Amino acid sequence: MRLKDKIALITGAGSGIGKETALLFAKEGAKVIVADLNESWGNPTVKEIEQIDGDSIFINVDVTDENSVNQMVKEISNIYQTLDILFNNAGISGVGKLHEIDIKLWKRVFEVNVTGVFLVSRAVLPFMMENKGGSIINMSSCIAEIGLANRASYAASKGAILSLTRSMQVDYAPYNIRVNALMPGTIYTPFVEDYLSKESDPEAAIAKIKERQLSRDLGKPIDVAYGALYLASDESKFMMGTPFMIDGGVVNGKNS
Repeated sequence: MRLKDKIALITGAGSGIGKETALLFAKEGAKVIVADLNESWGNPTVKEIEQIDGDSIFINVDVTDENSVNQMVKEISNIYQTLDILFNNAGISGVGKLHEIDIKLWKRVFEVNVTGVFLVSRAVLPFMMENKGGSIINMSSCIAEIGLANRASYAASKGAILSLTRSMQVDYAPYNIRVNALMPGTIYTPFVEDYLSKESDPEAAIAKIKERQLSRDLGKPIDVAYGALYLASDESKFMMGTPFMIDGGVVNGKNS
């Protein structure tokens, strides 16, 4: 019970890494707030948590909308009066070289991946500052450290999150708030599965991705969830402003 009685908010918790993390946090004793834009994904996650005798609620939220975020935090305040863990997991991908990217896609990627983290963190931080403690986990990506073809908007947004994480840590360390970044490689989530299914040769596309990882395999959502668990728990109390790489060796493979 590494998170016993802690209150955890996970955005984008209806599927993929967010869902797996919500289930794991609940198993470890946390009261989990499943926040997602998609109610048809979020509610089933809550039901799965309840089936393992976990404590969870669903809140419908659009992390890019200030009013929606503020309403979510108000609801959390009314129910729990506090918050110990924030996992800024909600995000989208963006595909294309810089000269190919439509301005609408560029803005949307930054709106979700960067502004979403800003709005939710800004709304949650007063809780943690008042309580003199907390753990914030921001979802970045290993490609914030390396180049990857056809991912200009996504890489730029995740690089921004890594820099934001480091800056936040300096500002909120005096309040005993830890802020760290998760840096996954390619994880086989429903989004990736859907993306690969649209390739002319899905098997060849998967094989190509596996080749760039030293593990020679795709990661699973649970691989990242365990990393989030460590950062959320008191076991990581000496990690501050740190990029936590869970990438199957992509970065080391690039540098070798």
